Amino acid sequence: LEVDRISWLAFFDARLADFDGKVLTLDFSDARKLSSSHEFSQVRIKQHQILTQAISKVLNIDVTIAEQ
Repeated sequence: LEVDRISWLAFFDARLADFDGKVLTLDFSDARKLSSSHEFSQVRIKQHQILTQAISKVLNIDVTIAEQ
């Protein structure tokens, strides 16, 4: 992301689980398979706002991020 490179790292392993038009649900089960050193769940919490702002800017939609 142009705003914050940490966001790219934090969401790199995300897989689209569901999108109902308002809530974007991301699946991080692949990241959990790779060990705790690759688990960015605590970082992602801080990055949700940056991701939602980027989606709003690029796609002109407002979403909420949920994680599985």
